[in-house]
This record gives sequence, structure tokens and C-alpha cells, in this order.
Amino acid sequence: MAIRLLILGGKESGTGAALLAASKGYDVLLSDAGTLLPQYKEKLTAAEIDCEEQGHARAAAYAPELIVKSPGIPDSSPLVAGYLAAGVPVISEIEFAAQHSKATIIGITGSNGKTTTTALTGHLLKRGGLDAVVAGNIGNSFAQVVLERDPAYAVLEVSSFQLDNIQTFRPHIAVLLNITPDHLDRYDHSMDRYAAAKLRIGENQTASDYFLYCSDDPETNTRVNASTLAGQRIPFALNGPFERGAWVEDNQLHVNLSLNNQQNNFSMSIYELALQGKHNIYNSMAASIAARVLEVRKDAIRESLMDFRALEHRLESVVKVHGVDFINDSKATNVNSTWYALESMDKPVIWIAGGVDKGNDYSQLTELVRKKVKAVICLGTDNRKLHDAFSRHVDLMVNTQSMVEAVRMAYHLSNPGDAVLLSPACASFDLFRNYEDRGWQFKMAVKAL
Repeated sequence: MAIRLLILGGKESGTGAALLAASKGYDVLLSDAGTLLPQYKEKLTAAEIDCEEQGHARAAAYAPELIVKSPGIPDSSPLVAGYLAAGVPVISEIEFAAQHSKATIIGITGSNGKTTTTALTGHLLKRGGLDAVVAGNIGNSFAQVVLERDPAYAVLEVSSFQLDNIQTFRPHIAVLLNITPDHLDRYDHSMDRYAAAKLRIGENQTASDYFLYCSDDPETNTRVNASTLAGQRIPFALNGPFERGAWVEDNQLHVNLSLNNQQNNFSMSIYELALQGKHNIYNSMAASIAARVLEVRKDAIRESLMDFRALEHRLESVVKVHGVDFINDSKATNVNSTWYALESMDKPVIWIAGGVDKGNDYSQLTELVRKKVKAVICLGTDNRKLHDAFSRHVDLMVNTQSMVEAVRMAYHLSNPGDAVLLSPACASFDLFRNYEDRGWQFKMAVKAL
């Protein structure tokens, strides 16, 4: 008999898991608390997958043998908690897809930088001639990829929410970029629980696998060193050298690995990197180590690091208007992401910030704001916390209620040689559908100046 599979959530991951499950002969019910979006409903209908919308009434009576749930649904939700108490296995979509894939997995997580590093790693592997697909939290779900064509290599952006519900998920190369406070409301405001979720990316690795981590990040370094992870640990940092690892010395990025008893070295000038800024050096080091572990040619790595194009909404240069640079960093939904953005600025900044505050501690931005920011444009329905944090450190703070108003005000306050930086440090849901919508509205408003 077919396994009764309940899928909770009908967006990218849920739809991908449902389609893959149906192709493997599972008896599938997909249940969504809201309304299925047309692009997903069409696929599910075409595959004749049983679905319910606007609630979980049928899901509660389904008696599944296995549950695949959306990363956005916590284990504490009543429906999930009830099934867990009854002993029903609850897994994430990446776990389900990995169970049906033979791909060598490169899994990348971290509070910040994982999207860029995932895309960059995929770029390096493809340029190196490997059959690699980028998926997970970026692009298609892993399940959708496996359904269409199981690749030789899967480069996956993986969130802590996805890692919460893995069982056997095992990346051959696991990358942990950093651990900074984010989504703590999901983890009872416990940094220990959040960090433990991040480290799960390496919990099923063996001594034949590789665990790459940023040893400059105090939280990451401390927790990795205290862990019992079995993968071969390879650090990357701005200062070295390492017998095995990556570092910067005399403005040269160095990768030093010994694989199969052979030295495996690589170096290039950091000024040749397409992605500039300290945070992008870390991203480039992580991607380079992964590529060298998989024996991608050095010249292919060098060329890829030189010609990679920045992702949309991530320190994306939009246009220069009368000598003023407009930069879209809408994907910066937490304080640490904005810290990296401000740190990379080498011009006076008019900073557009604000949105839904996730319990942000803005104090880590104080010194950068004092040194680099000439004005703050607050874009949100409640800007009091921004004013409390920065009103003493900048000459001017302005409240705005729309992106058009924010961009026009920023332009009015700027001079040639300045940069207008949208890097909100907050979620977008008060005024926008998501961070992409926020970034697109920014670009449209800039181009309308």
C-alpha cells in the first residue's frame, strides 16, 4: 500500500514535495491554512494531487504515516505538535528530497550571506564543468529539482527552519558562515537553541565529509570547537595562515588544502573579486574552498570569482543619478546584514531603514552610523526604535510612509559623491509583500527620479 503523506504548506517547498511524492507513488494530501497561489495550484491540479485550502480540517483527520511541513510552520503549532506527540515523523522538504536523491550535496547556512555564497558556489562549480544545480531557499525547492532531474551536485541554501526537521540529511560539504541573532522568536529567544539548529547542518556528516566555517565569527568558532561534529573542519578567516583553510594576507586570498596527500593551493588578489566588501571576502573564501574540495580547476575558480554578478536585492547597484549612487540591499532583513552593508560603504551614506522590527539590537550599528551616515530615512509604520537608537548620532532623521517618498527624500538630502543605501535591517511586511517587493519598488522609484 502507498504511504499516506501529509504535506503542510503549499508554497515552493510544499508544492515541490507534493509533486515529487506523487511521482514516487505516495498517497498525498496537501493542506494549506491560506489560499494556494495560482502558480502552485495549477501544478498541483495538473498532477491530480489532493489539496485543501483555508484550514487544516482534513489534515487533522488524515492519519498520515509521514508529514512534510513548510519551514514556516513551527513544531509548536497545534496540528504538528499533536502528530509529533502521536509519534508521526515530521520532516522538512530538504530531508524528503535528499531521501530521493543521489546528488552530492553542498549545504550552506548562516544568519547572513548564505544566498550569495550559494549562488557563487553554484557559479564556480558550473564554470568548472560540474553538473550542479542551485536550489533550496534560493530558486526552486530541492524537491522540484529532484523531480525534474537529479543532478550530480546540489548546492543548497539551507535555513535553520529547514534544519529543524532533518533526520538523515547529509551534505558532503557543509558551510556555516556565521551565527548572529535572528529569528529568535522561533527558538524561545534562546541563542543556544538557534545556534544548535544551525549546527545541525553537519550532524550527519562522517569523517569523509567537510565542514567549512568562519573562525572569525566568535559565536560560530566557539560552538564549532565545542561540538562533536565528525566532518573534517576547514576554517576561513581574514587572518591566517591555516594548514587547511582560507585566509587573506597582503591583500591576497589564499586557499590551502591537502587532499589525498597532495597540496592543493590557490591564491588571487582580493581586488580582482567581483564581490567587494569584507563580508564578500568571507563568501568568496567559503565558495573557493568548496570548489577546491571538489577539484574545480584553479583558473575556473579565479575567472568565476572575477565575473560573478551580485544578486538582486543584495548590495545591488541600481543606477547613479547626478553623481549619487543608489544601492538596493533590501534583502538585509536583520541588523547583522545591515552592518555588513554599512561596513562596505566608502562614501557618505543616506540610509533608508525600517520595517517590522524582529527584536533588533541596533547598538552594533552605532559606530558605523556615526562614521558613515549623514541622514536616516525611516521607512515603516513604527519608527520609534530607530529614532531612539540613532537620533543622537546623525544630523537628520526623517519618517516616510512609502518607498517613493523615501527615495525622493533621500535624493533631496544627497550630494554628488554620496550613496543612498536601502538596507532596512527589518522585515518588510508592514508596507510590502516581501523583501523582493520592497527592492523592486525601490528600483522603480529611483528610476523615476
